[in-house]
Amino acid sequence: MGLLTNQPAMSEDVGGEGLPAWAYYSQELLDLEKALLFRRHWQLVGHASDLPKPGDYLCLDMVGERAVVIRGKDGALRAFHNICRHRGSRVLVDGQGSCKAGTMVCPFHGWTYNLDGTLRGVPKPASLPALDRREHGLVPLKLENWNGFLFIRFEESGLPSVARLMAPFEEEIAGYRLAELEPYSGIDSDEVPVNWKAVRDVDNEGYHVPIAHPMLQDLYGRRYSDDAHDRGVSRSFAPFNDGEGKLWSVRHYKKILPEVANLPESHRRAWLYLGVFPNTGLMLYPDVVGFYQEFPAAVGKTVQRSAYYARPDARREMRLARYLSQRIDRVTSREDQELTRWSWEAMQSTSYAGMILSDLEGGVRDYHDVLRRKLPVMTLPDEPAWGTLADINASLLAARP
Repeated sequence: MGLLTNQPAMSEDVGGEGLPAWAYYSQELLDLEKALLFRRHWQLVGHASDLPKPGDYLCLDMVGERAVVIRGKDGALRAFHNICRHRGSRVLVDGQGSCKAGTMVCPFHGWTYNLDGTLRGVPKPASLPALDRREHGLVPLKLENWNGFLFIRFEESGLPSVARLMAPFEEEIAGYRLAELEPYSGIDSDEVPVNWKAVRDVDNEGYHVPIAHPMLQDLYGRRYSDDAHDRGVSRSFAPFNDGEGKLWSVRHYKKILPEVANLPESHRRAWLYLGVFPNTGLMLYPDVVGFYQEFPAAVGKTVQRSAYYARPDARREMRLARYLSQRIDRVTSREDQELTRWSWEAMQSTSYAGMILSDLEGGVRDYHDVLRRKLPVMTLPDEPAWGTLADINASLLAARP
């Protein structure tokens, strides 16, 4: 225990510059992040409109967990671990689909579950011990439907509900009528060869927009602003620049985008972003609404997942505006992925001496402060000896005033 007591105590003031380089390539830290961040915090699965009929389902795989959200015959949405109670096979294989027969059937041995998760039947029941339909049904997960967006939590953590986290923004977002959204793009997923925090670092500031994102700079760069992480949610607001715009996609998007009467005047020509700790972003545009998130697959591999939704609107101008905003987002995403790779590569260099953050990168500093409060081992300049990191983190948490 001497190793633990010799570590510096963590104070409430954990502000500073960026995280130490070792925090981006430590396997032990990643294991702790999976346990204390990803499994304990709310994770967005999709939107209720992705599951319009009984039997429709969405799956989410992350940090060694498998979940499914499914609509029951009674119309209710429920979440379960996507793990058969027999041998642990995934019950539903595809990321999204529909149980046409009204049951979930494990593809390994054919154990069958009702849409409410109860065990329905097993092959050759005489060969098995007595099974209770509820006790041996799928293990339920906590599910919250916030304005149509479906969040799950793998472990109880005492954290506020999604509704409580988002309460400060309810008035601002009311005009987007999120519960009325319908799928627009489908759910997309890809991998990038970086640590997941490097993705957050790029996403949490707009200082790089003028240089790295010509389209965003042309659209709103002169008026973009970030707010600090507050109670687990951050806000960025981007009113459009005055004028027509220089770039083709921006110029035509601003010209074609029709009025959206249900939005307040201030948001009809603006993009709004809300970040939900630790890994989810909501994009609220006048024409579409979307989400993006990342999950660590390995120290240097991150899964990025995203989708767009829209309210019914048959206007030709709206269809064109949606095409153009999607084009701007696609180009921006490619630019961010490149920046993220370069940043993470640098952290593995012997010449890397840490970040020097501008006042315009307060979102990065705030996010790192939240990480350091939850995982105070990140306050240490050097990586702890192998096998000690989790104990040191627990000791620092216990010593907190």
